[in-house]
Amino acid sequence: QVKLDESGGGLVQAGSSLRLSCAASGRTVSSYVMAWFRRAPGKERELVAGINYNGGNTHYADSVKGRFTISRDNTNNMVYLQMISLKPEDTDAYYCAADRHSTVRVSQSDTAYDYWGEGTQVTVSS
Repeated sequence: QVKLDESGGGLVQAGSSLRLSCAASGRTVSSYVMAWFRRAPGKERELVAGINYNGGNTHYADSVKGRFTISRDNTNNMVYLQMISLKPEDTDAYYCAADRHSTVRVSQSDTAYDYWGEGTQVTVSS
């Protein structure tokens, strides 16, 4: 059993930066693909960024390429999402997710992920 706890969300002004953190506990996630999803009310969950076990493969949504960076610290069972140049359209609940069945390939489908955090809210004002 893996528990994921997100933190770092908040209310910021457009153009600002924010870093989200995901702390995994219960079991090491060092061999799992990890990802950040976001979901607005009434919308489907969207993959924002994903990272494989050693960071060699990453995937980003087109809307965040060049602005968001996903990283991981396997020693401390942590995953991060560094966000810069935030836009009002980035406003969403952001979720950390783990795919225990995948080590290398980052899936864009939320159905591939086995463990989820409760989410952290990011609100960007203009």
